[in-house]
Amino acid sequence: MKRHDAPSQVMHTIAAVERDTGIGKDTLRVWERRYRFPVPSRDLNGERLYPTAQLEKLRVIKRLMDQGHRPGRIVSQSVEALQHLSRGGASVHAAQRSTQGQGQGHDDLGAYMALLQTQDLEGLRRELLNQLTQDGLQSFVMDVVAPLTTWVGEAWAQGELAVHEEHMYTECVSSLMRQAILAIPKATHPLSPCVLLTTFPQEAHGLGLLMAECLLSLHGCRCVSLGTQTPVHEIAQAAAAHQADVVALSFSLNMNPNHVVDGLKELNLRMPFSIQVWVGGQSLALRRRTIGRVLVLHDLKSIGEAVTDWRTPRIEPP
Repeated sequence: MKRHDAPSQVMHTIAAVERDTGIGKDTLRVWERRYRFPVPSRDLNGERLYPTAQLEKLRVIKRLMDQGHRPGRIVSQSVEALQHLSRGGASVHAAQRSTQGQGQGHDDLGAYMALLQTQDLEGLRRELLNQLTQDGLQSFVMDVVAPLTTWVGEAWAQGELAVHEEHMYTECVSSLMRQAILAIPKATHPLSPCVLLTTFPQEAHGLGLLMAECLLSLHGCRCVSLGTQTPVHEIAQAAAAHQADVVALSFSLNMNPNHVVDGLKELNLRMPFSIQVWVGGQSLALRRRTIGRVLVLHDLKSIGEAVTDWRTPRIEPP
């Protein structure tokens, strides 16, 4: 049993499952008949009750559905297979290995994970702040936050972190990065692009967006952040209102690839061609298709290169 798992006698009502997973009550009942999962018990009043293990499996199923998987092909699979699929076959151990050689070592990142898993929020914040102060914002984002966020995501997918622990981590690093952004001097370079940052309505994850804002600000960009989940037509309106040179969007692995592609095409139609569109994140849509006018930033290092390329044709020859 995972260390954060609820005791086996703890059960969840169908309303609680709907609220926690985002899967509607009617859908749960249909799956129960069609796929023989979930398998609830009944209370004294005949109401459905679901054990924690089934709730956690439903969370992973919802995550896969958001990525475009059909329920008929995944609901009946084991939770281990679903977790494997949700990360493209990656495992937590693979995520740990991927952090090696990226500045912070595996042991250093492991220390942060240990603080997170013991709910030591003050300790986690203190250690991350010390690292930020010691290394500076760029190194903190690229060598600590980026690989650590990958590790946290993998740990959640494998059931090694609870949802509240993942949320605690996100809030902690977000607050540190926001404070650091406020300390960056305002851009005064004559060639300082105005970058509008946000996500599409279906994308609630904003940590990648915040990392991008840190690096864009360090590269002398004037950043206007709308936060997450902005309707496409509102993005276009905001870009015009702020006279943006670039619209920067972040897409997590949870984002449905069809929603990514359709939204980008719609945005292209709504904005003048002079405004560039930069996109980043883990969405599979960014690797499968080329969309006109859209620049895909495959990693954080690409941000600086994109800013340099934006400035280059605008520099007057001597």
